[in-house]
Amino acid sequence: MTDLHPLAGVYAAAVTPLNPASKLDLESIPVLLRFLASRGCHGALLFGTTGEGPSFSPKEREILMRSARVYRQQIPDFRLLAGTGTPSLSESAELTKLAFDLGYDGVVVLPPYYFRKATDEGLFNWFSELIRQSVPSKGHLLGYHIPGAAGVGFSLDLLARLKDAFPDQFAGIKDSSHDESFASALGRRFGADLLVLNGTDSLFHHALKNHAQGAITAPANLISEDLRELWDAYQAGKDPSEAQARVTHYRSILEKYMPFPPILKALMNRLFEMPRWVVKPPLEEVSEDLLERALKEFEE
Repeated sequence: MTDLHPLAGVYAAAVTPLNPASKLDLESIPVLLRFLASRGCHGALLFGTTGEGPSFSPKEREILMRSARVYRQQIPDFRLLAGTGTPSLSESAELTKLAFDLGYDGVVVLPPYYFRKATDEGLFNWFSELIRQSVPSKGHLLGYHIPGAAGVGFSLDLLARLKDAFPDQFAGIKDSSHDESFASALGRRFGADLLVLNGTDSLFHHALKNHAQGAITAPANLISEDLRELWDAYQAGKDPSEAQARVTHYRSILEKYMPFPPILKALMNRLFEMPRWVVKPPLEEVSEDLLERALKEFEE
């Protein structure tokens, strides 16, 4: 594929390092970023669903965003995206502006998820105001389409309207709908004009064939080497089916142990000797029995 968007590529929806007291483990930030970069990630999304984004206060997000920005300088080609969407327009605008002020490469923004019956008109007005307030002319915002969790998503017409109104700033979406037909519809409607980063590992090749330009996934914390192999093969015009089969296999295992953050943190510790990070309530730690079962499946 030619003329890729500057944000095209493979990203980990990064876990958030937390110490046993459920506080930010800032000393682990460079460890995590170097780990993800070394395994083929073009970048990482902080404070997405896998990063437990809605569980953190704006101040906590700022602290980690500043810390990651400092350590990213050690791996300058590694891109950073920040999840900055909250139900509050003003809070989302402040976090989004902060991300760009800190030099982040883009933001991924949930729609205002409390009001699940918001209309396309209301969502257009919300995102329009957010972009005007906080996204610079050269900045890139991706809407976060995860209707199964957020309860509200992006229709094709809403995407088209936002893209027409803000052709550069509204880059596209992170598609975590887990819907093969929606991935196809995006490709038919927009081609490569809308940046689509797929959120479902098992649909990655399908999404690429429908003009997606990359992926942001939770399993990338563990299997980014396979995702990168798939990406590289597709970009080189080769058949990525073998890599896709492995990716689909690992994704199917992990889906048995959802939600992702607890099992990913536990497996990263056991498989790669990363620190044993905990999760914030209301999420719960995985039991040792469950972890051993998942580990056995993952290593087979």
